[in-house]
Amino acid sequence: MAAERTLTTRELNRALLARQFLLQPSSHSVVDTIERIGGLQTQYAPSGYIGIWSRMKAFRRNDLTTALEHRRIIQGTLLRNTIHMVSPRDYWLFLAGTRASRQEWFRRITKKEYGELPMDAAAAALREHLPTGPRRADELKQALLVRGFEQISWAGLSGWLDMVRVPPSGTWEQRRADLFALAEHWTRPVACSEAQGLQHILTRYLAAFGPALLRDAADWAGIPPTRLVLIAERISLRRFRDEQGRELFDLPRAPLPDPSTPAPVRFLPTWDATLLVHARRTQILPERFRPLVFNTKTPHSRPTFLVDGQVAGAWRYEGKRIIIESFDPLPARARRAVDVEAQRLAAFHGD
Repeated sequence: MAAERTLTTRELNRALLARQFLLQPSSHSVVDTIERIGGLQTQYAPSGYIGIWSRMKAFRRNDLTTALEHRRIIQGTLLRNTIHMVSPRDYWLFLAGTRASRQEWFRRITKKEYGELPMDAAAAALREHLPTGPRRADELKQALLVRGFEQISWAGLSGWLDMVRVPPSGTWEQRRADLFALAEHWTRPVACSEAQGLQHILTRYLAAFGPALLRDAADWAGIPPTRLVLIAERISLRRFRDEQGRELFDLPRAPLPDPSTPAPVRFLPTWDATLLVHARRTQILPERFRPLVFNTKTPHSRPTFLVDGQVAGAWRYEGKRIIIESFDPLPARARRAVDVEAQRLAAFHGD
């Protein structure tokens, strides 16, 4: 058996950038692009718009809002128990693969203080308030209190009742996401087993972020790594090693660009998934800068920009322009490229 090829950090970085359309922008549709990058994390709704703008050749803000209105993109609680925008196909498969882990996590963190909470009963009670159409979050929370479920957290209940955020809430135009509907009413349900969901999670992750450790895929999804071991053994995967000798998995024929491939300046929103811990192996976020992006003052992470495939600073929109904060001095050529891209982003904000 041939020895497994060792991939350098630079090679892993370029693979991630290519699969996230941060080397060459996507010419696919909005829906296809969102599927290929593994969805968009959108606790703050504009993050999704900026994330997809950075990754597509021709994207207007209304493209994503229209996809949400036409139900081609669904917004709900999924991976890591956080809000994501995904396609309807990914929605049901991600739910199937993560539901058990999400329920186990919630019971584990609440058991010491509250014991066994009646989550099924609370979900059934809330379902009664959603038979005819969307309802405001405040109304649903009040319904729980009236029924005596004051100890049931809104976030925890999402593991037992599949609800989606309904536009216009949770969009660029109306950022407060407080209008909810049952997922089965908003988009056609698809019956999926947990095994099918887990396989989809693994293949979707590798297509969007690989090559990677199984633990990375599990961290991204918010599930125990052990749930992916049997899945990885059942499907055809390439295997590599990283510079630390750890085993990496990848899909056959997935792109592995030359490590010398130039990486253009790109602006990323808050909560961009490429910067989370699961992608640490790529050093898209240098470790010395991590405390500047994720810290107790900014638990939501800061919007950042990339130079040569790595975070080089942070940005904010203020006074109709993009304000740049470089973490290290930038060479003049790089600074010019950052300024040009910042002007494009400012125009996108003001569109």
